Amino acid sequence: MMQSLHDAVEELKRVDHLIYVSLKYTRTVDVILNILNRMVDGYSFLVDALLQHAEQEKKLAVPIPGSAIEKADVVKDMHKEDVTVVDNMELYLLLRKLLRAKNIEREQEYRRHVTMKTIIEGREEIVNIDIITNYYLFQRDFLAHVQKLLGVKNEDMHREDDNPYF
Repeated sequence: MMQSLHDAVEELKRVDHLIYVSLKYTRTVDVILNILNRMVDGYSFLVDALLQHAEQEKKLAVPIPGSAIEKADVVKDMHKEDVTVVDNMELYLLLRKLLRAKNIEREQEYRRHVTMKTIIEGREEIVNIDIITNYYLFQRDFLAHVQKLLGVKNEDMHREDDNPYF
């Protein structure tokens, strides 16, 4: 569980750098896709942490599923009343669909309003700098929420091998 949380934190650090440094200067859809990939990985680690915690607490009625969609559905079912968890699982599934989209349109690359457009389930989805930044902030809040749910403090997340100067 702690390893999954630690991995999620590391992925979010990478997303932060990609948004505030790489995307700011390159402004390409390829960087947006890389950010989406890192965000999906971060969500995957958070889902694993929630499922591992539920398994340790013997609150999981079924064995941990193998597929990401089934895992997200189990987490949604376990936390039906928690709007934050449900909304983040919906975003996680949307981000996975965005990554698998075949018909990606690239608009205004190398400009401030670089945009990725695609059609998912008959609806046009648009991802630009502002939208992906909001997704990231939403996911960062979810990380804090998961840490609170699992009873983990930020101090517990730091390990000695994180700092080469120890």
